Amino acid sequence: MENLKIKVGITHGDINGIGYEVIIKTLSDIRINELCIPIVYGSSKVAAYHRKALNIENFSLNVVGSATEANPKRSNIINCTNDEIKVELSKSTEEAGKAAFQALEKATSDLKSGLIDVLITAPINKKNIQSDNFNFPGHTEYLEQKFGNGKKGLMLMVNEVMKVAVLTGHLPLKEVASRITEENIIEKLKDLKLSLTRDFGVVKPRIAVLGLNPHAGDDGILGTEEQEIIIPAIRKANQMGILCFGAYPADGFFGSGNFRNFDAVLAMYHDQGLAPFKAIAMDNGVNYTAGLPIIRTSPAHGTAYDKAGAGKSSEDSFRNALYLACDIFNNRKAFAEISSNPLKKQEVEVIGATE
Repeated sequence: MENLKIKVGITHGDINGIGYEVIIKTLSDIRINELCIPIVYGSSKVAAYHRKALNIENFSLNVVGSATEANPKRSNIINCTNDEIKVELSKSTEEAGKAAFQALEKATSDLKSGLIDVLITAPINKKNIQSDNFNFPGHTEYLEQKFGNGKKGLMLMVNEVMKVAVLTGHLPLKEVASRITEENIIEKLKDLKLSLTRDFGVVKPRIAVLGLNPHAGDDGILGTEEQEIIIPAIRKANQMGILCFGAYPADGFFGSGNFRNFDAVLAMYHDQGLAPFKAIAMDNGVNYTAGLPIIRTSPAHGTAYDKAGAGKSSEDSFRNALYLACDIFNNRKAFAEISSNPLKKQEVEVIGATE
């Protein structure tokens, strides 16, 4: 059974933040090793530094040279940095940005080669990681370039009570309105419907679409994007078989709890969707990059420099990111099996029912 375990690649993120704390706390639970084979892409030296700083005993990472050597009964680590790397807790340093990129490059290379099955990324500092090799606003855009083949990913925030996707992600607010087009909305609704069906097993998902302007434009008084672009896109999407509704004013939609009546929400821009999501689910929410052939999740929080080394950070969000990645991997396998030969699947079920 060991070879059937999911190989989970984990990038260590910014070494001066809380990445290693939430990783170590999560992997300290030995039940994780029954579910999957964790492989951290980072530095055994940095991991040991954080373990000592956090006063965590009876835990160690098994150092391996490649994912193929991973011990199926242990949590493993692949060294991606040099031995002279320096940890400076709570500080943003060029060295930390370089180390974060080196781990990400190695992990995505292994993901592309099929050496790992899913990827969980610990938080990075989006400024110090910038270089000639990494000039992206964040993980999502980097993964689009690596795996999208020209297709955009979909940022999807997930917890037990809501799923929130964003039409425009890491983009200055002044540029948002120009990206609100019928084509973009319909494309994201297609991706969201597919993800809900394939990745989450939702049959005939119901999607709420938010407006762009306050009060969803108030019939054109506060803006015309709803009447001219968003609502026509919703109508066209419905004609294509996507059950979507709106445009809803964002404040009342979340404030009234109306989000509970839908399987997912499509927000028009980053903070419109993520601010209410994180207000509700900061400690346990997960960021999932939908719409790509690979599976990548991350915790909903950032590097949290102010908490680095204090041992007070909750690992719940990171643990949920690991669980979700494994769930999506299994859901995709089941979806592919059913989709490849649905008639054969139904025949097997009927025969089994008559025995």
